[in-house]
Amino acid sequence: MNTKTEEGRPLPLGANLHEKGVQFAVFSRNATAISLLLFDKPEDRKPREEIVFDPRRNRFGDVWHLFVPDLAPGALYLYRVDGPYNPEKGHRFNRNKVLLDPYAKALTGSFRWKLNQAVGWDLSSPLRDLSFNTDFNPAEIPKCIVVDDEFDWQSDKPLNYPLRKSVIYEVHLQGFTKADRTLRHPGTYLGVVEKIPYLKELGVTSLEFLPLMEFDEFEFERRNPRSGEALQNYWGYSTIAFFAPKGRYSTGPGLGEQVTEFKTMIRELHKAGIEVIMDVVFNHTGEGSELGPTYSFRGFDNSIYYILDENRRYYKNYSGCGNTLNCNHPLVRGMIIDSLHYWVLEMHVDGFRFDLGSILGRDQRGALMENPPMLEMIAEDPILRHTKIIAEAWDAAGAYQVGWFPGGRWAEWNDRYRDDVRRFWRGDEVNVGSLATRITGSSDLYLRDGRKPFHSINFITSHDGFTLNDLVSYTRKHNEINGEENRDGNDHNLSANYGVEGEAPAGSPVDLKRRRQIKNFMATLLLSLGTPMFLGGDEFRRTQRGNNNAYCQNNGISWFDWDLEQANRDIRGFVSRLIHFRFSHPALLRPEFFTGKDERFNAMPDVAWFDERERTPDWDRQKKLLALRIDGHEASMEMDRDSRDLYMMFNSSGDDRVFCVAPPRQGLSWRRLIDTGLQTPEDFVEEQEAPFLRPQNRYYVSGQSFVLLMAK
Repeated sequence: MNTKTEEGRPLPLGANLHEKGVQFAVFSRNATAISLLLFDKPEDRKPREEIVFDPRRNRFGDVWHLFVPDLAPGALYLYRVDGPYNPEKGHRFNRNKVLLDPYAKALTGSFRWKLNQAVGWDLSSPLRDLSFNTDFNPAEIPKCIVVDDEFDWQSDKPLNYPLRKSVIYEVHLQGFTKADRTLRHPGTYLGVVEKIPYLKELGVTSLEFLPLMEFDEFEFERRNPRSGEALQNYWGYSTIAFFAPKGRYSTGPGLGEQVTEFKTMIRELHKAGIEVIMDVVFNHTGEGSELGPTYSFRGFDNSIYYILDENRRYYKNYSGCGNTLNCNHPLVRGMIIDSLHYWVLEMHVDGFRFDLGSILGRDQRGALMENPPMLEMIAEDPILRHTKIIAEAWDAAGAYQVGWFPGGRWAEWNDRYRDDVRRFWRGDEVNVGSLATRITGSSDLYLRDGRKPFHSINFITSHDGFTLNDLVSYTRKHNEINGEENRDGNDHNLSANYGVEGEAPAGSPVDLKRRRQIKNFMATLLLSLGTPMFLGGDEFRRTQRGNNNAYCQNNGISWFDWDLEQANRDIRGFVSRLIHFRFSHPALLRPEFFTGKDERFNAMPDVAWFDERERTPDWDRQKKLLALRIDGHEASMEMDRDSRDLYMMFNSSGDDRVFCVAPPRQGLSWRRLIDTGLQTPEDFVEEQEAPFLRPQNRYYVSGQSFVLLMAK
């Protein structure tokens, strides 16, 4: 077969459908030859046709391009690229290893990747990656799919809620619904659509999904040492195609329907008022170290796409995953921006959380930059102006930039909030000033550069670490089934088991204490200034049985056990009421930091702090006990409507304590709304049913309990 082709154009990159065919364009500066391979089926071992790019006709600068008439959506393709194979100079071209298009919009999704066949060196050679592999491997990796971007969006647009009016719910898309026996499409994009009523009832505004871009879930060779089960890359922090939604999360074989189903999920979530934030991994790719497979970037231009060591055979590894993407090379910056634009414009995504975001601030030698162009481009990009951009403000090589992340408008995962709140409720002997700072927006981190309380993404748990139930059930991690002899995962958990390691009998004193602590954590999180995020399933005590690094557990360890939702409806209801309370009280959504001043001239500062005796705390000595009063008047909040005055009392000691309560505004009285020391339903009562305090000037706070009063 000898398909006639046309010259084509160098932009846009990727495979783009036109009325009369498909335009192909791909970057490579150092390649000497490129071919486009067309296939009939995902499992084909040979292409039906190989179309060679003529460098005189089909190359403009560093872009290789051509147009194939009459090619339709669903067409399957790969590339083969020739050039120097000289690892010590940073070049790893190998024409025998077929390559995925870096701009591919979909990959054949039911494919089982065969990593060893994609390695560009001879596995039997003692020279290792200095040797050369001559095996042709088109049957061993997925094929790229030509995608038709047309979709009936029904006038949908990204919701882009302001951060201060958001509550983020972090989930793994597959694990969220995989074990739900009531669904037609568990573990898929459409399965999420089926769970929309649950999400609406819970009250969250924003779903933050773990990585949804294509990755190889079969890249691990380890097995569960107890069961023998093969371990998988479940989390997906190993991206290999930055424009392609994960094919295995669709209901079909992954032949392009994943794009349509992804869009359907977004559209239906938006109809329900729920936005989508994607966890994106631009810090490294799934090609690993110098011994890893050649799937795409390494074979197109290794020395451009990656930060290489001084000995260019090796990779700088700031990600802890074998390589580091060269994010501040102009070509790679352009690819990242193109990817973000695609997910926002074509897929209607509302925001991004950038995994190991500090890497995006490293230069081409790996040094941290004062004004990184990549981060500034994202922050100032006009298309992304209202898109959420959230940084994990550290990396695996020691960079830690929480409170200092460059780029202007970036929000940050605030692990200082996580650790300080955990320490307080565990009852550590730490001064309460750290808690006071965290629950009022972390001004020590964000005030100095003009950012706001909502730039702090407050969280206590996330996918990386214990679930909230396990935080109060285990004193140490239990990751033995990960196959790394329990060496993986964080040892600094600030957790406690309250007498029993692991599960305790329902209704036992240990179980009741854990339930109270869960409510304490959730009340603190959802009543703090800042943007709250919590781990999906924490609202009904999802457990990973002490595993604090379940990245390789694509099974019941990670999947939501929906039977627990029925067993813990009281906690789920408590969390839902907290979310609705947060949104109904503007004092908790204020856009500015507290000042401690009387902005209303009513003899009441916007926030006032007290010890248990109604005195100003001795910040150098005060531990385990703290109270605060918030003036809810609109003038003190710069908000558009009034709010109730609130009074919070925190007691992390093991002893019951009497708190003297400062008075509310004149003419108002305190009512008790929340007391985690009480049993359901008294722990959180409806506002119209909240009982008056008698007497008004004191309240008995049980040990390890939180109390919220409201003036009325």
